[in-house]
Amino acid sequence: MSPNGSDRSSRRPMRRKLPQVLTAGLILATATGCTYKDFPRLGMPTPVTEEAPRILSLWQGSWAAALITGILVWGLILWSIIFHRRSRTKVEVPPQTRYNMPIEALYTVVPLIIVSVLFYFTARDESKLLSLSEKPAHTVNVVGYQWSWGFNYIENVDRNPATGNEIPPELDAIPNRFTEQFPKGAEGVYDAGVPGQRNPQTGNPGPTLWLPKGEKVRFILTSRDVIHSFWVVPFLMKQDVIPGHTNSFEVTPNQEGTFLGKCAELCGVDHSRMLFNVKVVSPERYQKHLEELAKKGQSGYIPSGIAQTDPARNAETNKL
Repeated sequence: MSPNGSDRSSRRPMRRKLPQVLTAGLILATATGCTYKDFPRLGMPTPVTEEAPRILSLWQGSWAAALITGILVWGLILWSIIFHRRSRTKVEVPPQTRYNMPIEALYTVVPLIIVSVLFYFTARDESKLLSLSEKPAHTVNVVGYQWSWGFNYIENVDRNPATGNEIPPELDAIPNRFTEQFPKGAEGVYDAGVPGQRNPQTGNPGPTLWLPKGEKVRFILTSRDVIHSFWVVPFLMKQDVIPGHTNSFEVTPNQEGTFLGKCAELCGVDHSRMLFNVKVVSPERYQKHLEELAKKGQSGYIPSGIAQTDPARNAETNKL
């Protein structure tokens, strides 16, 4: 058999498999459960806070940059395969090119430009997302511990400014730069979860953190034991909960509902059970929930975690 006949026969199985490959790709693309409305978010859930669209925009921009770069690279690969194949040029060994300075400069400079642009937008958005207001409407101390979550609502529940002005020992782990901005008369209430706890409305596992819609909430994150990570999925943001160090961020929920949260840091044998729920309600219902906790005897606070050492406190800025 001639060499040309051998080439044609070897190509036939590949042509027969092409429809199968295309069909498999079509099934994979259409069987993911996503709709055309989900596609622009590129796998992200629907944002439910005022800050989350900034994160979504950064995510979309990163994907756009990656797609453009991928198309360029794939295009160059396909171009070289098609136009430099041996059967087209009839040349056994093509001319070898070495030390092409323009090309070497190109593939050095272009990646630096791409990384610099991504770094700029990431640093810009991170700075905005982690900035803290002078007086948030609400403050919640999120306490991570093996294997659940506790929530200290630092609020003036009884609306008496004369009570709760002393910082209790349970909150000693929180640095002064946060305690100085606690609401006046904040005697507080708490809710402490266990792994087997479930939300009574949805049946989802874990304790439930209540938040008011349309009002800014500051989370102060502390840990009693090991590193955890506080992640409310539709907030599109998570932050580590570190023993001996206090992290914080603020969000403004803008959609009522019950949303899932979880620990995003491998923290031990029952890490997968560190789940919780976030219930966003009207400000009036939120205040009523705080009063219900007080009526159940859950006034005050649970221990927030491992206190920072003096060097650690001094190393952190006193400015928000």
